[in-house]
Amino acid sequence: MSGLSAPTTIPLPRLRVWLLAVPVLLLIAYLVLMDNGAVSQTGALLHELMHDGRHLLGVPCH
Repeated sequence: MSGLSAPTTIPLPRLRVWLLAVPVLLLIAYLVLMDNGAVSQTGALLHELMHDGRHLLGVPCH
């Protein structure tokens, strides 16, 4: 016997949470780190919020 166990399964409700959370988190990361108004055309308030988020995370943006 090699000591290997059978693979475990991931419960479907837990998988659904990750399948929804990962794209949302990636979109938020893109908006904060990379977007310079190409996607977030909602005005100056959102632009300034994302700009301050870049500074908070230490990402160069100037």
